[in-house]
Amino acid sequence: MGASLAHALKGLPLKIGVIEATPFDHDHPSYDSRAIALSHGSYKILQQIGCWPSISSQGVTAINSIRISDRGHIGSSVLNALDEGVEALGYVVEAEVIGKALQLKPTDNLELFCPASVKSIIVHPEQAELTIEHNGSERSLTAKLVVAADGSPSSIGHLLGEKRIKRRYGQTAIISTIISRQSHNNTAFERFTDSGPLAMLPNTAPQDWPDASYNEQRWSMVWSARDDQVEEIMALNERQFLTALELRLGRRIAPLLAASKRIAYPLRVDYLRDHVRHRVAFIGNAAHAIHPVAGQGFNLGLRDVAFLAETIADALNNSADVGEMDRLSHYSNLRKPDYLKVIATTDALVESFSNNLTSLVVLRNLGLATLERLPPLRHLLAKQMMGTSGKQSKLASGIALSGDNR
Repeated sequence: MGASLAHALKGLPLKIGVIEATPFDHDHPSYDSRAIALSHGSYKILQQIGCWPSISSQGVTAINSIRISDRGHIGSSVLNALDEGVEALGYVVEAEVIGKALQLKPTDNLELFCPASVKSIIVHPEQAELTIEHNGSERSLTAKLVVAADGSPSSIGHLLGEKRIKRRYGQTAIISTIISRQSHNNTAFERFTDSGPLAMLPNTAPQDWPDASYNEQRWSMVWSARDDQVEEIMALNERQFLTALELRLGRRIAPLLAASKRIAYPLRVDYLRDHVRHRVAFIGNAAHAIHPVAGQGFNLGLRDVAFLAETIADALNNSADVGEMDRLSHYSNLRKPDYLKVIATTDALVESFSNNLTSLVVLRNLGLATLERLPPLRHLLAKQMMGTSGKQSKLASGIALSGDNR
């Protein structure tokens, strides 16, 4: 998220320093083999900060519809881009593609410290002071505002003694790239099962990738399994795994032809109660790591970027100190309703759709049936998944930031 924020701020009269642990000539660990489902709102933010052309040129897959179902039960619903008046509900993008689009180069107002690490941080009334290790030696930096975008657990948060609220779901996400015989037709599947949600995202391979010849038969899978099931699933050979996956999908996209290497990630919710303190703001996973159901984690972080960039620009326009607590509290108050709603929603989805109690089965299937029959409810759910519900940032609304530092 730090690179995203630097792109959002690059047109403002600021001196920006980016401290990054990964060398320039290495792939960033945050942009690994996972695919990311970008919401419609995130697409607008990336477009406004100038990164979308690079992303789209490398390869993106539009999500035109999302089919939601409950394994073994009749409840289901479909969200459709046409019903929402948008070209796509969102886009699926390889994390590596996003990483390349967000790469930074030094400029007159942007200095990169890479590879480097933060050794200490002291917050003074007028500025924050950091000691970093860079190129084998220590260096002191000062700033009006330090933005921690260093993931979870955050090293900045640890140095400041911040306490995180953590909860494990007893689930692990198993991810893989799947090739089917039939085309994905730009349709995503969100399938709720007794062990957790199972998502199949349409993901056409970027040009020149080894599996690009499969074109529209390629999917990104996220299978949430109970922790006690993971060893068995990971040990299956490819054919056994594909057969098990077909059964959990209800053969909706069968037959499945091939699967890439599987990777497992433990699932949790993990967040800071307070995202800001005097001269420090936490964004992205440094502030909140959430369950991947509904694919909201990266999108939530981009909305942090958009609102924080707007807060900084407003401070410049009013000759104000962006690191003061009043300004940062305003940013925090703008963001809290969004992340609390997303955390509550994902938590409720995981708990209610990973449980086979008869009463819950009846309620959730009634809910899905009601959702399908009432367009206004589908519209509300679609807006939340597209990141267009609630207050919108200027960047998400297509408005450029300006800071004239009067």
